Amino acid sequence: MESSNEISLVIQNIKEAFDNAKNIIVIPHSYPDGDAIGSALGIYLTLKATNKKVSLISPNGFPDFLKCLPHCDEIILANKTKSNIDDLFNKADLIICVDFNMANRMENLENYVKQSKALKILIDHHPEPENFCDYIYQTTQASSAAELVFDVIEKTGYKKYMNTEIATNIYAGIMTDTGCFSYSSSNPNTFRVASELMKYGVNADIVYDSIYNNFSFDRMRLLGLSLNEKMTYLPEYKTAYITLSAKELKNYSFKAGDTEGFVNYPLSIKGVIFSAIFIEKANNIKISFRSKGSFPVNKFAIDHFNGGGHVNAAGGESYENLNDCVNKFIALLKNYEDDLNT
Repeated sequence: MESSNEISLVIQNIKEAFDNAKNIIVIPHSYPDGDAIGSALGIYLTLKATNKKVSLISPNGFPDFLKCLPHCDEIILANKTKSNIDDLFNKADLIICVDFNMANRMENLENYVKQSKALKILIDHHPEPENFCDYIYQTTQASSAAELVFDVIEKTGYKKYMNTEIATNIYAGIMTDTGCFSYSSSNPNTFRVASELMKYGVNADIVYDSIYNNFSFDRMRLLGLSLNEKMTYLPEYKTAYITLSAKELKNYSFKAGDTEGFVNYPLSIKGVIFSAIFIEKANNIKISFRSKGSFPVNKFAIDHFNGGGHVNAAGGESYENLNDCVNKFIALLKNYEDDLNT
């Protein structure tokens, strides 16, 4: 993030944008996760409390286990309705983007945003954000976009609108993006924010139970398959990976979000510092990468799999078939043997 003076100026500009806006749109990234939904709902409900016209538009749907979050039923799914999307963007004088650093992460909403004359704000914790917004509040030091949303709400004076439902959404965003505070949470501000949120009546036990103990039977069976039959361990590279074919997903009645968190399990193996999961979709292979320590999976994803992300958590994609994609991954590991064994 910039110097303190530059940060103060960004906050001042954001506050003025909040104060002056009448028709606001909030947008998370495509196929939003807990942080994207939690942070988007947090800023959406805060601004809605000021009696402004606010809409939360997601490019597409989100996992069922996040549907416990307050007011998530108010999210407009752009891939499900076209009736009022044009009208909302035509009237918008402020667009707030949360939890993504590249405009193409909005997919079907990218052109709407780029063509809009509305003022645009980005709140994000991913590195090297594209310059598609007027004001950017960003740092990779934050645990999550939700943590930054709280900072923005606090620093702009909009914390006076905070209530239990807003706090619960922001807390859920932080909780899910830190693996229940097990990673990406070394910054003391993360725990300060969590503590502040709980003062507004957040029940941490209920939030955890609603999200992490609310999976389908088929999802648990799919996890069993992934760990028992579909995980490969490569000790010479301190790496383990999981592959799931489209047929396997269909056999286990796959729903969006069912594989959330699967990529983290191989990191529980003693000695493993690099983990990946390859999921076969209709038109491509979706890949998630995780690492421990200093191995930069975001650079690995950028260099080889059309992706990006954080040092220890990144994603990518491939347009090869599943076998060729995995074979490419294995072949690449030879080039990183020294890095993985330091």
